[in-house]
Amino acid sequence: MHPDLSPVIAATAQWLTRAYPASGGALADALCEVQARQAVTVAARLRYPTPMDAALLGVAGPGGSARLDWITGADGAAAVDPDADAWRTWVDEVVASWAACLLTEPAVAALAEGGPSAGTPAEFRRLLAPDDADRRAAALLRHPDLCAPVAALHRAGLMTRLDPGQALVA
Repeated sequence: MHPDLSPVIAATAQWLTRAYPASGGALADALCEVQARQAVTVAARLRYPTPMDAALLGVAGPGGSARLDWITGADGAAAVDPDADAWRTWVDEVVASWAACLLTEPAVAALAEGGPSAGTPAEFRRLLAPDDADRRAAALLRHPDLCAPVAALHRAGLMTRLDPGQALVA
């Protein structure tokens, strides 16, 4: 992974776990966070596959979470301390959308497994082969209907990236 992607991965995973929180205590929180981070890592590697892409991201910036917050209804909550939400500027909308696709559509995650995001099988086990505890912990994060508005934003771009020769069927 390119080190330049670390802030985007951390912020986007945090946004996902705040938008679709775990229920069930500290272990569920940790399992949900791991799944979000794995999906965001794969999505970021697909979105920014070269060191040059990652460097350009550092120059241009990822865009922030404003549109995602609006879509999920989280835009009305004003922070008491504006600096407390500074991490939101590092959220990448496309990466969040692609991660939502990877979490809610097993076939898409399986396609991504062999691409530029490929790592050791254990590295992405909770994303690709979640067990019952993983599914329970991330029930909201993996719910296709709840994540649909975010996943739909850039799903076409993800499908093109995963299979550029395949025509997208809507």
